[in-house]
Amino acid sequence: MSDLSEQVASGPAQPAVNAEAEASRLNQNTLEFMMGTQKLMFEECVFFSEEMLERTRSEMHLLTEFFAKMAGAHSVKDVKTMCQECGQHQLEFLRRDSERIFKHGERMIATASRVISGDVVR
Repeated sequence: MSDLSEQVASGPAQPAVNAEAEASRLNQNTLEFMMGTQKLMFEECVFFSEEMLERTRSEMHLLTEFFAKMAGAHSVKDVKTMCQECGQHQLEFLRRDSERIFKHGERMIATASRVISGDVVR
């Protein structure tokens, strides 16, 4: 009779310990996922702000170049040539900017895939 009472007493305790360990492991995994996601979001915000700063610098450089050429133009022909050159520079800038945006989109997709697959970098 005492064997039965010991089995009953020890039986439920084991699943409770397993359940606590499992809950603790799940909580740890959830915490790691949330911290990893937060880190990735912060890194993306930093990356975006650096990209915008670089874009602003490039635009200011183009604007300064435009004003310098405009000040140096002495004839209609010079103004026409200057406008063509500045337009070409602007198109080149837009091309580079579009490539950066495309690469950033690829990086965002890769990051989202890593987060979803659970391969979060700590």
